Amino acid sequence: MDTLSRMRCFLKVVDAGGFSAAARELGRSKALVSKYVGELEDELGARLLNRTTRQISMTEVGHAFYKEASDILTRIDDLKASIQNTHQEARGTLRISAPRSMGDDFLNPAIMAFLAAEPQISVDLRLEDRFVDLVEEGFDAAIRVAELTDSSLIARKLAPFRGVVCASPEAIARFGRPQHPQDLASLPCIIDNNYRFRNNWQFQVDGNRISVPVKGRVEVNSAEAARAAAVAGLGFLRIPYIFVHRDLAEGRLEPMLEGFHPEGQAIYVVYPHRRHLSGKVRAFVDFLGEWFAERRRQGEVC
Repeated sequence: MDTLSRMRCFLKVVDAGGFSAAARELGRSKALVSKYVGELEDELGARLLNRTTRQISMTEVGHAFYKEASDILTRIDDLKASIQNTHQEARGTLRISAPRSMGDDFLNPAIMAFLAAEPQISVDLRLEDRFVDLVEEGFDAAIRVAELTDSSLIARKLAPFRGVVCASPEAIARFGRPQHPQDLASLPCIIDNNYRFRNNWQFQVDGNRISVPVKGRVEVNSAEAARAAAVAGLGFLRIPYIFVHRDLAEGRLEPMLEGFHPEGQAIYVVYPHRRHLSGKVRAFVDFLGEWFAERRRQGEVC
């Protein structure tokens, strides 16, 4: 038993007026309570209580120790309550990592809506396309598009991730409509170098993953710039559906090669710990789950 627990036991004996009453309140045996107080006295090297068969009384040292111990334990309890309240409440600074293209073009509205809903939370959002180490770099959460593998991180799936190959009607009329992923190797393509495979686009053909090398006059590091280039008829584009769903619905872009996209990718929010999850992270994860669910209902993500 640690010193603080022995101190609490001693205070309970004094407050209850005896070992028997203290034992009943603590749900322990009288012998065990007496042992704990004896161990505290041995640790201090001083007698705190005078014991008789009928009553107890504090020694002079016991009186002094009782007052100091009461103050110490009260401060510890107050500190514990403060930490628990702060940790459980949705407050503080939330450090988030997300892919640059998703943050610039899609995630920002969610973050702003979250801040409006949680006025006691501040956000430090880092948009970059490298794979960050959440624990080592001190991030609370990250948004990732991936085929999730085994990990020490906790992950919540927000939405399936669907890529789409598309082009404007003008580009299709000019260059032709590809019938197989390999056809793209000889067609002008728009390359967004934010994405992992850049100019080697991945497809699923007869159950196997293939890589198609593509090239073109337009290479950008922005999903929005890539989308604009495709709408302008400058080539064929592979892009997440979430960035072009309105263009597809309104006919500015047309989808193609829809049966060849790899399966298994999804958008996740990941965070380091499930146990003792802070209020700010819990609020963020729950908010994103609801926000993406609403986007899916509106057809903005698949």
